[in-house]
Amino acid sequence: MSLYRRGNTWWYTFRFAGQRICESAKTHSKTVARDAERARRRELEEGYNGVSRREQARLFNLAADTWLETRTPHVASKTIELYKLAIRHLKREFGGTLLSDIAADDVARYQAKRTGDGASGRTVNMETGVLRQILRKYKLWGKISDDVRPLKERRDIGRALTPEEEAALLAAAADRRYQDSPFYVIVVLALNTAMRSQEIKTLRWRQVDLVNRCLTVGRSKTDAGTGRVIPLNQSAAAVLEYWHSRSANVAPDDCVFPACENHHVDPSRPVTSFRTAWRNATKKAGLAGLRFHDLRHTAITKLAETIASDQTIMAIAGHVSRKMLEHYSHVRLEAKRRALEAIERPAFQPDYLQFSLQSENPEKAARRN
Repeated sequence: MSLYRRGNTWWYTFRFAGQRICESAKTHSKTVARDAERARRRELEEGYNGVSRREQARLFNLAADTWLETRTPHVASKTIELYKLAIRHLKREFGGTLLSDIAADDVARYQAKRTGDGASGRTVNMETGVLRQILRKYKLWGKISDDVRPLKERRDIGRALTPEEEAALLAAAADRRYQDSPFYVIVVLALNTAMRSQEIKTLRWRQVDLVNRCLTVGRSKTDAGTGRVIPLNQSAAAVLEYWHSRSANVAPDDCVFPACENHHVDPSRPVTSFRTAWRNATKKAGLAGLRFHDLRHTAITKLAETIASDQTIMAIAGHVSRKMLEHYSHVRLEAKRRALEAIERPAFQPDYLQFSLQSENPEKAARRN
């Protein structure tokens, strides 16, 4: 234990469960500060050992690790990585703080600090969302929820390629430098199934039915996405049949797109990245800055331009946010408008309208005037 003064106020510091606890005793008396330190240490020890009100006396560090363990079996590995990154930032601010001591003002200060460091509103909202879930697990979110406000986010729900841009991207992906890689197959599959990058990477041959031309998605980002069945159109089926014919001695549990390091293919592990190929292809196609996720957006947009219902789109895509569905409803309206304009024959003629008005009964025309 160590007591020291800051101005006229006494502070105490000690280590507990590997964390340094440093707090103000809020008193001018050294004796009272010593008693406050002992009381806080006892509170921590009782909480840690489950003697009393364990949830109320948990340090954020411990609570965050426990929460992450409970979430790991239920979400995709990529989501867990995002959680870990968020918790890493949160621990810097709240690591040695008791969950019960986190107030709305503390969350607001965290938001200001992170945005000051250059983090986007969406990133900070994701991090505070993780904090919310941790506090909710221990029944502590309710007391501050009304006073916590999310940050404004940039309204960016994705980009859909035009037919010309899609053709340019496919041509770039078919470049001879990728003839021994699955890159072209991956791009075609994304454009024709609306699958996410991670869903494609982790695909195994037992999930692909080339006879009935469909595939079953494995573990997905959402519960709605996991296990969904996607029919394969002619393009998707053709590239998968081609890729299957290129693979020797394919086993059901082999990855469709296996990892390859130093020219050694390991069918038991999925490919982890095709970032370099993607960057080169988009640059060649004149689409620098395009995200791979925009291929999913392109596929869903094309579905919305058909007669597909919201339920059909969601069944294929696995999950579509309300904001995106609102966007796609406008896409459908525009598609209908273009369809009706295409059958507009003859086009509207102002001269015809003028002739019709002049041909009216003079008394009726006078009343109109």
